[in-house]
Amino acid sequence: MSIKDISLSGKKKEVVDKKMTLIEKLYLPAIVQGLGITIKHFFQKKVTVQYPEQQREYSPVYRGQHVLMRDDQGRERCTACGLCALACPAEAITMTAAERTKGEEHLYREEKYAAVYEINMLRCIFCGLCEDACPKEAIFLTKSKLHVKPDLEREAFIYGKDRLVISVEDAKARKYD
Repeated sequence: MSIKDISLSGKKKEVVDKKMTLIEKLYLPAIVQGLGITIKHFFQKKVTVQYPEQQREYSPVYRGQHVLMRDDQGRERCTACGLCALACPAEAITMTAAERTKGEEHLYREEKYAAVYEINMLRCIFCGLCEDACPKEAIFLTKSKLHVKPDLEREAFIYGKDRLVISVEDAKARKYD
């Protein structure tokens, strides 16, 4: 058995340079075949969804809006370790770490926290790798059907802590758990 006979996929075909007939040169069979496909699709049922009135069913693995979680006592879980930003293939997450000062124990769980935490929703691909990488279970992609609202300004698509951190009431009610 020579190396020429080995095919890993089993789909090896030998390329033949055969001459085209006159009909094949005119591409007439290809045009008729393409028109046949078009006509077949013309008579099939439409798949258009009238969006505001009708909504498509979401997949069971749907990942929606991002949220930064709080613990049962209302403190932010994020410790600004940066693992979510490293795991993000789109490089959509940026953060700045800060040290907790005296008197802020009721706001942050750890001594280090994210003073600035931003997600650029224009870059985010909703892959969920940030959620998987977080050791403190601080970031989640919810099942929420809220979508990113359209806007003309880029700054509107950069979600900061003001839009990401859940409220204390939602944390105590364990709304996103």
